[in-house]
Amino acid sequence: MAESAIAPDWRSRRPTDPGATGRDEVRGWEAEIYAPCRGDIGTARFVVAKRLFAKMKAIADTGFIVAFGNREDTHHSWAVDISKRIREPLLTCEAVLAEAAFQLASVDLVFALVRDEMLRVAFDLTRNLDQLADLAHRYRDRKPDLADLCLVRMSELYPRYVVITVDSGDFRVYRRNKREVIPILCPPIS
Repeated sequence: MAESAIAPDWRSRRPTDPGATGRDEVRGWEAEIYAPCRGDIGTARFVVAKRLFAKMKAIADTGFIVAFGNREDTHHSWAVDISKRIREPLLTCEAVLAEAAFQLASVDLVFALVRDEMLRVAFDLTRNLDQLADLAHRYRDRKPDLADLCLVRMSELYPRYVVITVDSGDFRVYRRNKREVIPILCPPIS
């Protein structure tokens, strides 16, 4: 297992007050966001986002957490760069945390991310069981895991939040509220 990427002072890299710098934009922001094209009904494309989110509100997927926590991961530098722009905890679910702890072979790292408020559990599976069952049935041909189903549902509950993921393939197919494209933030295609 690679050495953990989390620094005890990761929060000190982010402004505690978005207005503290006198700017409402994030300078140097560049990532790919999957979003619907205007004028192209039923299609979607990647767009390059520069200074797109002044206050990044997002939902974290397993791949982002694993990339952040594993220095040897292909997307590690991308995940660290994203973490530097976080101004409030990323929302996630317990299924994602369990997957991340397993893949990183480190429960302690996942606990630290929650304790240090980089991540916040914001999903109650029991209250959303019927909707998750509907999603599982709708996407049964893709054999989605529980974490993905929870993230799709969270995207419905938090419609202004983007999903940070390295899994753009599945999230290009999944839809929230049956028809809406889920906005995702993923590593640039090399």
